[in-house]
Amino acid sequence: MTGNEISNTSKTGSRLIGRFIRVQMAFAQLGGEVHGTGALAKAAKLDDATTSRILQSGVYGTFFERVDRGKYRLGATTAHLGMHALAHAPSRDEGTHTILEELREASDGALVFQYMLAPFAGAQRVCIDMAVGESDLVELGMTPRDVLSITRSLRVGASGRTILAYLPAAIQEVVLAEPVPPEAGPGVYRDNDELLASLADVRDCGYALGYEECMALWNSCAAPIVWGEAIMGAVLILKPATVMPEAPTTVVEATTTAASKLSAKFGRLSEHTAMMPGS
Repeated sequence: MTGNEISNTSKTGSRLIGRFIRVQMAFAQLGGEVHGTGALAKAAKLDDATTSRILQSGVYGTFFERVDRGKYRLGATTAHLGMHALAHAPSRDEGTHTILEELREASDGALVFQYMLAPFAGAQRVCIDMAVGESDLVELGMTPRDVLSITRSLRVGASGRTILAYLPAAIQEVVLAEPVPPEAGPGVYRDNDELLASLADVRDCGYALGYEECMALWNSCAAPIVWGEAIMGAVLILKPATVMPEAPTTVVEATTTAASKLSAKFGRLSEHTAMMPGS
């Protein structure tokens, strides 16, 4: 094979890979679960015939799954790759916990929580770490039911709205269709239009402020934890409303700084993984 033939083969392969990725991204852009060839082709900016060939070839590798004539959804291999990527994300360790402790000190003893997106639980959040000093959460009025029911909803609280603000519109619609947990605080957004407006504010500011959203008498500030352009979670501080009726600039800056440090750990770990043999 000549040099020109090798070059042409390489270019053809690159185009095919690029088109395959565009079809995968079309599913994310459209949201929902099942889509037809025409809608995917339009979103991927490809013609129907090319999109159909890509979908059919992807079925054999379970990247896509055919659910009806001309109807497809993302397949098991795509989910497996997503889980593999998440497996390399930093988990709770001494380094991440130190960042939370630093935020607690910078915010003058606030309760600090790290929430991460739990996409396989139906777009919810889960608390993976906290820095609360010697505080007894039960004595502060936070029951296990609060932690398990209220704080996992993405439509409730500064950390929930922070994560929700950066998720695709299709997922936002699913979350907005959920009922507000009955245990939520008096400041929770019950009107969906107001909630959507608050999400736009989060994207503009880069943080969220909550006033008695999760529970009465507690205010909060949260900032996003990201991996590249993907939202992964949020860091949250909680303080009594009597102590923090409004979040001062120092608290907002401390919260966003902690979120930036946690986000940076994702970047460093992904770079390290890319340099590992066999990666």
